[in-house]
Amino acid sequence: MEEDEGGSVLTASVCGGPKGDAHLMLICFDTAVLSYDLGATGQQLEPGISGSFAFKADGKTVTKTLQLEAMYNYFVVNLAKADPLLDLLRGKGDVSVSSAKYGEISFPLKGSSAAIGKVLAQCGKAGPAGDAD
Repeated sequence: MEEDEGGSVLTASVCGGPKGDAHLMLICFDTAVLSYDLGATGQQLEPGISGSFAFKADGKTVTKTLQLEAMYNYFVVNLAKADPLLDLLRGKGDVSVSSAKYGEISFPLKGSSAAIGKVLAQCGKAGPAGDAD
């Protein structure tokens, strides 16, 4: 569980990068949202930007355009439950996330399938915990 503005949110997350400060996080309210925190890249991110990122695992590549979420300073993309990226992230081994502008960071996928399944089971249910009376 991670804390969000509305309370606790079931989150599947993994740390990666050379310092372990980069994160991939998956949450779901009405739709699944994948967040990518570059960590301490040293780059100043401008509000309103987007970037094309290639997710590579197990010989497959899925490319997505992610938008910068200025409030949290990480990139986000909405995903359908059947999105090929979610299938890729359920794999074994590692996933590398790369961009010409921001470089490449690898993340371990151990336990990802079960974690993603738990988060997706929350899709379409009530909003963040704490909203219901």
